Amino acid sequence: MEPSLTHVMLVSFPSPGHINPLLRLGKLIASKGLLVTFLTTKEPWGKNLRESNKIQDGVLKPVGSGFLRFEFFDDGFVYEDLKNKAESGVLNSQLEVAGKREIKNLVNRYEEEEKQPVRCLINNAFVPWVCDVAEELQISSVVLWVQSCACFAAYYYFQHQLVKFPTKTEPEINVEVPFMPSTLKYDEIPSFLHPSSCFLPVRDLILEQIKRLHKPFSVLIIDTFQELERDIIDHMSRLCPEIIINPIGPLFKMAHSISSDINGEHVDESIVWLDSREPSSVVYISFGTIVHLKQEQIDEIAHGLLNSGLSFLWVVRPPMEGLNLEPHVLPRELGEKGKIVEWCSQERVLAHPAIACFLSHCGWNSTMEALTAGVPVVCFPQWGDQVTNAVYMIDVFKTGVRLSRGDAEERIVPREEVAERLVEATVGEKAVELRENARMWKEEAEAAVAYGGSSDRNFQEFVDKLVAVKTATNSNNVS
Repeated sequence: MEPSLTHVMLVSFPSPGHINPLLRLGKLIASKGLLVTFLTTKEPWGKNLRESNKIQDGVLKPVGSGFLRFEFFDDGFVYEDLKNKAESGVLNSQLEVAGKREIKNLVNRYEEEEKQPVRCLINNAFVPWVCDVAEELQISSVVLWVQSCACFAAYYYFQHQLVKFPTKTEPEINVEVPFMPSTLKYDEIPSFLHPSSCFLPVRDLILEQIKRLHKPFSVLIIDTFQELERDIIDHMSRLCPEIIINPIGPLFKMAHSISSDINGEHVDESIVWLDSREPSSVVYISFGTIVHLKQEQIDEIAHGLLNSGLSFLWVVRPPMEGLNLEPHVLPRELGEKGKIVEWCSQERVLAHPAIACFLSHCGWNSTMEALTAGVPVVCFPQWGDQVTNAVYMIDVFKTGVRLSRGDAEERIVPREEVAERLVEATVGEKAVELRENARMWKEEAEAAVAYGGSSDRNFQEFVDKLVAVKTATNSNNVS
């Protein structure tokens, strides 16, 4: 390996929804001839990452024209009673102390012992303190935003008090942010911004990241593409010109062309099963890695599926470690109509011609993957950015139908509604309209990541600036 390669360190919050997009970005950067070090905690998802990819700490792996390696640190956290600890903020504060220490130790070691000085730190928004370490070490700083630009705008407007948001005394205020749907109802803004949210420490983390974006060396990379959110991207670029907003998504699509043995692929029985199904005949169901629905709601979804008469592929994951939750139980007769798995390659499943629609919690990763695959979505958001993403899927992108308004609705959606929405999204005029709109966004996404497309150009310009930093060691600006 050339010792002169530009060295970039990526620091991830320990959650699949954060690790996966940041890892895709890391592979992309490495593929352009840079050295990338990816840092996250040892447990619990770091362990899964090591095992699924046969990773050895600190060992360089070739990726395209460059190299990628992984480092894992112990945050000293005991993953028991995780929900209460997350809500109290204990998890975040402990992660910050351990993470800051580890980053500084690694940066010093790479520079002094291995002559590989780190030129840029890149983090996702749940570890905002990485920006402080970058400033202290006089290293350039970049943030990967793994939600939509619309949600970024909502947090920015909230942080800077540019419009009215719901309060404890006025909890049902609707929110008007320019270049978003004319009005977002109180239960359509990212729910962490609502005063009734039980995840206020999560909101505070994101707002801490927003605060740090005023720093003159900050760049915000967003996993979206210009054509999807053009108006709000342009608006935010004008509103906060000190922040370089760089849409380079869909990241998972950008990363497909990379040559690497670090890919996390498993033998996927779901694809083999889908190969035996008719085109546009299967409902794909997944609620991500964090959302855990009540058993009563799972029962209603299951019987709604049976009532719809549709075939399905349903990902039913075991509960997250440390949350003390019971595994979901599905009716025995459900297995005769479809397939139930604990894991599948969602990107490959959504791209399969047998898929008719996607019953989703509307996390941003899932939203981007559905749009890019051209698959209509039955929107079942719960909290966070999911409720805002659902609004966009239904009212702006016009590729979705609504099944839930989220946790704020405080109701169990009955099986009759589940069946109606599934049929609506798969059969008849509405289904044709949804699929046509989804096909249009698929073409736009493919064009954005193709050679010379908007995301391809934006990413290459970003890499060029990273490389330029290497030749200006006293510079703190990748802009």
